[in-house]
Amino acid sequence: MKQKTRARIKLMNARMWFDAFTVLVAIVFYAVAWPTLHVTHAVPMAVQPFIAALAAFPILLIRINPALGWAISAGSALIIALAIPNQPGNDIPIQVVHTLVLFALLFGVALQAAVPIIAVAWAATSLLLATTMAGGGDLANSVWGWPIALAAVVLLALMLRWLVQSRQQLMRKEEENELERAKRTILEEKARIARDLHDVVAHHMSLVVVQAQTAPYRVEGVTPAARAEFESIGATAREALNEIRGMLGVLRSDGELPEHAPQPKAADVLGLFEGARRAGVRIDWTIDGPLDAVPDTTGLTLYRIVQESLSNASRHAPGAPIQVAIICGIDVHLSLSNGPGAVSAKQGDHGGHGIAGMRARALAAGGEVTTGARPDGGFEVRARLPLVLPLDPNIVLGDTVADR
Repeated sequence: MKQKTRARIKLMNARMWFDAFTVLVAIVFYAVAWPTLHVTHAVPMAVQPFIAALAAFPILLIRINPALGWAISAGSALIIALAIPNQPGNDIPIQVVHTLVLFALLFGVALQAAVPIIAVAWAATSLLLATTMAGGGDLANSVWGWPIALAAVVLLALMLRWLVQSRQQLMRKEEENELERAKRTILEEKARIARDLHDVVAHHMSLVVVQAQTAPYRVEGVTPAARAEFESIGATAREALNEIRGMLGVLRSDGELPEHAPQPKAADVLGLFEGARRAGVRIDWTIDGPLDAVPDTTGLTLYRIVQESLSNASRHAPGAPIQVAIICGIDVHLSLSNGPGAVSAKQGDHGGHGIAGMRARALAAGGEVTTGARPDGGFEVRARLPLVLPLDPNIVLGDTVADR
């Protein structure tokens, strides 16, 4: 970005210097054309400043609009050659200054304009000079000289133009390569972070699973209820490990296949309910309509909203009963509410982003989420998700699980 800024400043400075030089050249040309006009043409004194201006000042357009400047210069040269008589002994109907300006503007046209415009400008200028500047009135003496000279000017400008364009393309290619290298570095760093996170988190989660599965055999006097609790802990840890692998898989950019299970669907919310019940949560649910008919993306959004809501209810209202209702009709409607917990959450505990994440997910799927406290001290989450996704969802469905 800094290099682009410096390049733009240099370009602005170059243009300013070029414009200043052009103004200086125009003033010099005007200072030469006006005093010498009466020597070459029979022009009244009052008209001489205007004729000199037509000869010198069109060069001011050489950078802004060279085609317009060339048209003004060529048109005024033709009018002067046909309408203003020469002084005795002068065979050149167009001033030398006017001819130089015409050459310069044709050079500018060849630098900027399209090829058809360049061809028209070259042909018209060649015809103008060949017919009006022929020595002694003999067209054959100069009919080929002016087109050849003008063609050399045009070819020189085109070569310079192509050289500049090739250098610009090379610079753009280098910038693109630099951006690609930067992106590749970022992706490699993300992959390294993903591997490190996977190694650390997966290791400890795997230990939790192993400890939960082997605890009934290592600890004496484990009751059937405790055994079931250990099995629930192991199942929850395995599920968390699979989801962590799935989330870290999006950071992998080294061509390795991410180790994760398929993304959850709408029907997988039943596993969330059953897992919560196994963990001791008092939960009841009703489902009206086929969950299998919910599209995968909408189903993933529903799953994550239910998962976040259950997590929040268990954390902020432990021991409270939870009621869940899901209706699959034209849209998917979710209602999840919990009563007051045995231990209330702190009043200032609102620093997380769980609700914001749920709303972002619902918005990306074309739906909405509303939340609020219930009169009895509980909390309620309502969500509406359309079965048909919006045409251009621009919000990424990120995995956001945090405190509300």
